[in-house]
Amino acid sequence: MSPAGPAGRLLCAAALAAAVLLPATASAQTPSPHAIDIPSWFTQSFLDFREDVRDAARQGKRVMIYFHQDGCPYCAKLVSTNFTQKSIVDKARRHLVAVDINMWGDREVTWIDGRAMPEKQFAAALRVQFTPTLLFLDERGEVIVRLNGYYPPHRFDAVLDYVAARKEKDVPFAEYMKTAVREAASAEVHAAPFFMATPLDLARKPGGKPLAVVFETPYCTGCDEMHREGFKRTEVLEQIARFDVARVVVGSMAPLVGPDGRQRASDAWSRELGVAYTPSVVFFDDRGREVFRIEAYLRPFHLAGSFDYVASGAYRTEPSFQRFLQAKAERIQKAGGKVELWK
Repeated sequence: MSPAGPAGRLLCAAALAAAVLLPATASAQTPSPHAIDIPSWFTQSFLDFREDVRDAARQGKRVMIYFHQDGCPYCAKLVSTNFTQKSIVDKARRHLVAVDINMWGDREVTWIDGRAMPEKQFAAALRVQFTPTLLFLDERGEVIVRLNGYYPPHRFDAVLDYVAARKEKDVPFAEYMKTAVREAASAEVHAAPFFMATPLDLARKPGGKPLAVVFETPYCTGCDEMHREGFKRTEVLEQIARFDVARVVVGSMAPLVGPDGRQRASDAWSRELGVAYTPSVVFFDDRGREVFRIEAYLRPFHLAGSFDYVASGAYRTEPSFQRFLQAKAERIQKAGGKVELWK
């Protein structure tokens, strides 16, 4: 994957999240081996997004594009948990035209600029690395919010409020999410023995270790779970040992030296990177260039896989994190191991 830049951009477009799942052909897809049902309130679109945006605008609505794939437990969770809550469904139906895209599908899609291509090429053109990925478009077809991975209901509901109220005119999404959601979670950020000492000096030297920066906040249930589960797993810790690992608290004014050698406040750097979700992990190579990021709820298999994807250098030759994970799962199974996607 090429260097990412701020998460909200259509980079060369992915935009992994969180939650990266294996293609439907992977034999490890036991948590959800069949096609994910699309809710009945989704639009039966001709997949010409020029028309969808115009039709939505006439109704005072906006377009939501949902990228999914078979065998995706995070998609299953989005559908079975988020899209079954009445408050979320009512709000989505009132304010959005929802369209689904199969990440590996063959239906023809016409994008805002008039380019026509199959679904799988469309997903690749937008650099979709995770499922679910959701794009929210304004009345001109511009992407105003991009969710790379699974957002739990209370956070997803806040996203809908942001899009429906057209708050992008008043506040950047990352800033809004800092205060829009308060969770029944730890008021303190967690320590970890592998975190670099503060004040942070993240400047890189060619030939040194890659860098992983973990962005957290207080009142973050995902952060709590990452420390409670992910950072306790042997397979995750083995991969973490291949990195320099730093923790940055979003909103903190603590000074740091970034991978580029420049000094600024932690919060300023978080905004510069477009960090809008915690926990997020942003990966940098030995020259201080961002090469990958995860920014949604990840279970240990995918968490370990993301570190391996960067440390092994696989991102340089395999642009699809999905395919990297598929190959990793197949190797584990051939060696007699078991792949647990959701445990």
